[in-house]
Amino acid sequence: MTKDECKQVVLDIIADIAPDEDLSNVKPDVRLRDQLQLDSMDFLDIVMELRKRHGIEVPEADYLQLASLDSCANYLTPKFNALSAKS
Repeated sequence: MTKDECKQVVLDIIADIAPDEDLSNVKPDVRLRDQLQLDSMDFLDIVMELRKRHGIEVPEADYLQLASLDSCANYLTPKFNALSAKS
């Protein structure tokens, strides 16, 4: 999975948990919570959906790695690729 595909996975999850958000102008290098009306419960929903949909575990200590789309991609892309290598 590429970093762009990983960003799209995150955007798809956000679209499902916050359907009223306009995701067309999300800047990849700006914190998601600074751009969108996401609260801590929404953030936990993102983490839970990553696990439920894709089998990606994100330990609480790593939550800061998911601050922006770029940091999500940097953190999650190797995890997605490790999962696909196992299957």
